[in-house]
Amino acid sequence: MDAVLSAFSVYAFLLVVFRIGGKRTLGQTTTFDFVLLLIIAETTQQALLGDDFSVTNAFLLITTLIGLDVALSLLKRKWPKLDRLVEGVTMVIVEHGNPLWDRMLKARVDESDVLTAARELQGLKRMDDIEYAVLERGGGISIVPKRN
Repeated sequence: MDAVLSAFSVYAFLLVVFRIGGKRTLGQTTTFDFVLLLIIAETTQQALLGDDFSVTNAFLLITTLIGLDVALSLLKRKWPKLDRLVEGVTMVIVEHGNPLWDRMLKARVDESDVLTAARELQGLKRMDDIEYAVLERGGGISIVPKRN
């Protein structure tokens, strides 16, 4: 039973931490972000397993974590407010070529992030070429180019 409680508490803690960290934490992974993710995974493993490295305990933990994820997905479907709380909502961060600085600051997105997405996704070079830039729920930035 301790393993299930540990899995539940670690799952809830990571859910809160990544939600507070914001969408951009997972949206564009840098080398440092990848290393940090590996450290988090190792730390999580230590917290979950402790001194019990048995296959049975590992199966129990994996089943608990997957079960929590499935349960959360069902709860989010039933209660849309919970879905918005956990996953967030999409946010327009550039409108008619004008950056919406208050939203960008809140999401910790800067102009270079938007322009990088514009170049990679649409081949656009200037902010003036962007009709809309939308920060998606998963952390990516979608670009809608202006029509000429």
